[in-house]
Amino acid sequence: MNNAGQAIHIKKEILVRLIRAFFSDDFEENTRLIPYDMRPKGMEVPYRCCVYKERAIIKDRTIAGLGFAIEEDDETVSLAKYAKRALERKEISDKNLTVLQAACKGCSTNRIYVTDLCQGCVARPCTTACKFGAISIVNGKSVIDDSKCKKCKMCVNACPYNAIVKITVPCEDACPVGAIKKDETGFASIDHEKCINCGRCTAACPFGAVHERSQIIDILKAIKSDKKVIAMIAPSIAGQFPGNIYQLKSAIKKAGFDDVYEVAQGADITARNEAKEFTERMEGVNEQNAEWLGAWVNEGGYGEGVNDDSNEAPKTFMTTSCCAGYNQLIKKHLPEIKPYVSDTKTPLYYTAEIVKKEFPDAVTVFVSPCVAKRAESYENENVDYVMNYEELGSLFIARKVEILECEEEKYPVESSKQARCFGFTGGVAESVKASLRDENSIKPLVINGLNKESIRQLKKYATTNTCEGGCNLIEVMCCEGGCIGGNATINNQKTAKKLIDTLASQSEDIEKI
Repeated sequence: MNNAGQAIHIKKEILVRLIRAFFSDDFEENTRLIPYDMRPKGMEVPYRCCVYKERAIIKDRTIAGLGFAIEEDDETVSLAKYAKRALERKEISDKNLTVLQAACKGCSTNRIYVTDLCQGCVARPCTTACKFGAISIVNGKSVIDDSKCKKCKMCVNACPYNAIVKITVPCEDACPVGAIKKDETGFASIDHEKCINCGRCTAACPFGAVHERSQIIDILKAIKSDKKVIAMIAPSIAGQFPGNIYQLKSAIKKAGFDDVYEVAQGADITARNEAKEFTERMEGVNEQNAEWLGAWVNEGGYGEGVNDDSNEAPKTFMTTSCCAGYNQLIKKHLPEIKPYVSDTKTPLYYTAEIVKKEFPDAVTVFVSPCVAKRAESYENENVDYVMNYEELGSLFIARKVEILECEEEKYPVESSKQARCFGFTGGVAESVKASLRDENSIKPLVINGLNKESIRQLKKYATTNTCEGGCNLIEVMCCEGGCIGGNATINNQKTAKKLIDTLASQSEDIEKI
């Protein structure tokens, strides 16, 4: 999902310089110098109008790398002071994203537009296609009334000359819940009350103007302290770095962590618990159906002796609960689907619980493919910080750690084949299915990425209490491709899946319930 353009390389370089500055003799001064070291006087400016604009944007990216919001920036405050504040910080913010207005292009309005290619043809297919009366003919050419246009693109598809185009604002177009819009200044602004932290805007913006607020300094402070710091790595990480996950464990410890746990260990618990919950829910459906239908035939209403809960039809399907972005969607935008969502906890929840029981005073850091897991961590007292794959890669570079040169080191518990496949679309449903002795009892459906259409689809399922094709287990992944498509991933999906499949083929099957 991540944008592999130059904006990513700039962000990575800043992270590497920040980490090196942290371990230097003068963190504050070396942080202050980052924009000047990256864009020295006399250097040919690669992207912007002048070196001063480039430095201003690098400063903003560094502020976000230090964990602060650009919206709250006072331009008179130097990077050295921000670095000092980061060292003094006791709590992290629950607002995960920030917009760099200096980098934001202030794109044209998202709309359907008739270009000069319009031929004013006699057939008028565009006017026929539009069901909202938004297109009229003026001086022989088609004109769109923006106040009537619903952006359905029917006219775009109908025009034989491709004369009608959709002008998109990439970040707005990517957001499935309308959480990012232009504000009164004309630049992008995030409504955190609506935001589900899917990270699509960060990947979509070609200027890299939407940025995660990093927790890297807080994590480095913990590493530098006398506390035990334990990394918990998401299953999708197996497809992101060179070498295997056993070498990766050694590399993470070499970079400063005391120990490493696979979150796939927690995925095994999640799969078995969801399988048990699914069985219990579906076994109860027939019994509830009999009672519910019997109530209806009694004088066309609800019969005596039927409790209030039976006034609702029994839930005919269950959805998985592992994706943090999906859980944020339910909480903020889709309460209708909540009764259908599994009550089982996420793999991160179970893994963090295990780690905290073994090491109560340890600092736990989840290594994540996406920004959404930051939101989940705020609700879990067992997770202290979240580091994404980009940040881990930057840490390896800054600390000069070569994964391929590291020895293999085993994990406390070996995870199953299915748990290690949680990171790509279909993996969760397959794990739940494989956990059951009667695998045929599950008819899965996969929602491969949340967008406006898939959200409407989920709402329809909840409203009608029916899932298409008689499916009874819906796996929902916020990102297309699953976690290997997360906004902070660093490898393409095809390669990532191949690497995970290789690891999974060397693992044992999950234990059935």
